[in-house]
Amino acid sequence: MLNGSKTDEDLSFEVNLRPRGFDEYVGQEQVKANLKVAITAARARRDVLDHILFHGPPGLGKTSLAYIIAREMGVNIKATSGPVVERPGDLAALLTNLEEGDVLFIDEIHRLNHVVEEVLYPAMEDYQIDLMVGQGPAARSIKLDLKRFTLIGATTRSGLLTSPLRDRFGHIHRLDFYDTAALTRILKRSAAILSVRRVSPIDCCAGCAIMLRSKGMERSPSR
Repeated sequence: MLNGSKTDEDLSFEVNLRPRGFDEYVGQEQVKANLKVAITAARARRDVLDHILFHGPPGLGKTSLAYIIAREMGVNIKATSGPVVERPGDLAALLTNLEEGDVLFIDEIHRLNHVVEEVLYPAMEDYQIDLMVGQGPAARSIKLDLKRFTLIGATTRSGLLTSPLRDRFGHIHRLDFYDTAALTRILKRSAAILSVRRVSPIDCCAGCAIMLRSKGMERSPSR
């Protein structure tokens, strides 16, 4: 029986196919150039990288870029998604476990709970969070200091982002669909990693058929 859930083998392929650096990441040349400048400047200042927002259609490599940025900065990355962070306590648990300079990647950031988003504002600006402890008359607010971190948000629906959240990102980049040349390079790289050519070489017709069905994305959106 067929189903759409990922197997361990699928996850292994996904990790192996993910580019490990800017040199392996195909396409989005202007975005890569801007990110390289920002990373070089941050490292020269021995400072954390400013918060980054990626937006654009699904399947264009927003997650891959987040992991590359963390690797280039020499820091760890923790990844989650907007719907998963349901309560302020969930966000606090993520933020307080970050080390200096670490990256927190939030996919589908436009789907963050409004209350959680309010807690995120001071975390992004002042590296502090305010939490309410207790209930009723005994409730009190406590302020937690955080280690400086970089938030990388990704969204396919930038129009759903609130202005206060969007304005707190220092770098905002739109990812565009891949052209034929970029898709060809991606296809050849993936085929080499998966040793497809050992089984049957990919001819021009097969390559073109795959690229036409990709609709300008490096992977098909899961829907």
